[in-house]
Amino acid sequence: MKVLQQCIYFPPEVGGLESHAWYLCRELVRMGDEVTMVTSLSQAGLPREEVVEGVRVLRRWMPARTPAGWIAHTSVTFPAFLRHARHADVMHAQTFASAPPGMLAKRLYGRPLVLTLHTSHFLRLAAQPRWQPILRRIIRAADWLLAASTEIRDVALGLYPHPRAEALTNGVDTTMFAPGPPALAPSAARRVIVPRRLFEKNGVEYLVRALPLVRERMDVEAILVGDGPERAKLEALADSLGVRDAITFLGARPNTELPGLLASAEVAVFPSLMEATSVAALEAMSCGLPVAASRVGGLPEIVDETVGTLFEPANPRDLAERLVALLERDDLEERGRRARERVVANWSVRRLAERHREIYRTLVDERQR
Repeated sequence: MKVLQQCIYFPPEVGGLESHAWYLCRELVRMGDEVTMVTSLSQAGLPREEVVEGVRVLRRWMPARTPAGWIAHTSVTFPAFLRHARHADVMHAQTFASAPPGMLAKRLYGRPLVLTLHTSHFLRLAAQPRWQPILRRIIRAADWLLAASTEIRDVALGLYPHPRAEALTNGVDTTMFAPGPPALAPSAARRVIVPRRLFEKNGVEYLVRALPLVRERMDVEAILVGDGPERAKLEALADSLGVRDAITFLGARPNTELPGLLASAEVAVFPSLMEATSVAALEAMSCGLPVAASRVGGLPEIVDETVGTLFEPANPRDLAERLVALLERDDLEERGRRARERVVANWSVRRLAERHREIYRTLVDERQR
């Protein structure tokens, strides 16, 4: 099949959506499909067109990493998208903001359109009355609606009762993200890792606020992998709470470094305030780490007490109590093994790609009848 994808961000950008889009495109190519991705020219020096492991990538101008910038970017992708849509078998918009070119191509050429709703940004907009008619129109235009969590699916169905809607959790490269040697030297302290971009919605502030409570019970250090606008605020907060010496800010790291960093910790912590299904949490589990996560969004769909623990969001005391209890358990390694087994069984990129191909083939066959 010829599959035309569109996603605002794509590697070398780092993030859950970016990883999902890349894994899916790469696996589809490995399974014999022809895949083209239309995305943004999000970093200086990136080529406008290239082929990466068989995936043809077309990058177009984006003025800013803001909603206005996303709209401007999508508007300039119409010519490239429509040119390739004429020859595609199926189109797939990764996020609602990427859908308009596919909506027009569907009207012009009759190609089926798949839409995936990924992020908590959709949940925020879906709660605003002025955005609801726009989102309803986008959802209605899709021939098949996918959502990264049951919460997102249910919110979307509340806007429009789509007859073909399903929750399809993002996948993980379980070969790359696997138990292996640590990248960091051993520490005398218990070490946890927080592979999160430093945005308010990711709730890293509450991990910082929980650390003084954890340190009353045990010696612990936190490795923060990711960057973002909250960094200066978090560093100042750590100073004010007297835990700056217990936190290492590593900044953003490429995906290739993450398995070794994850292997350097005992537990991965995800203190999110909003979440779809966290690819980062699945990657940590795939590396054999137990996960401590807030009880929001899609996180309870992948994490439970057999592979980690859940705590109340925005609650440093509950986070601290649950994290200490998890670190004190004598079956920590067994929970990590179960975490990896769960990801391999349910959320590998191969299983993800196979389900997408089933959906694509159904739509293509229906069109050809």
